Amino acid sequence: MNVNSEAHQQPQANQHEVIMHELGIVFYIIRDVKRAAEENHVDHVSTVVMNIGEVSTVVPHLLTDCWRWAADKEDMLRGCELQINTIPAVTWCDNCKKEYETVEYGKTCPFCNSENTWLLRGNEVEIREIQIETHP
Repeated sequence: MNVNSEAHQQPQANQHEVIMHELGIVFYIIRDVKRAAEENHVDHVSTVVMNIGEVSTVVPHLLTDCWRWAADKEDMLRGCELQINTIPAVTWCDNCKKEYETVEYGKTCPFCNSENTWLLRGNEVEIREIQIETHP
């Protein structure tokens, strides 16, 4: 089964809906980063590192564009870089007990053709690291 076949494609969201999705995520990231920085008496954050799963529905380049626009409106985050680590999507098959690449094979295990499978990783949207500049 090819997950990229036309029969299995989802309807495309319009560009406005996609950007609003990423912008909403950025607002949550900013909220959490500001909270962590304030709790640790940090005046400025230099870099935020994110883990974004390959099948998380987040579009990395749109997230970065939204980040630049929104972060520069916050004194604490002005000029702060957003780095994205893409986490490959991996699925587990309960029948044959093997892992395989989700994007290439979808729900059907390429080893035993079972659909008794579940996503092991690749759906993450998480802040991995917040980096600050320290001045002596």
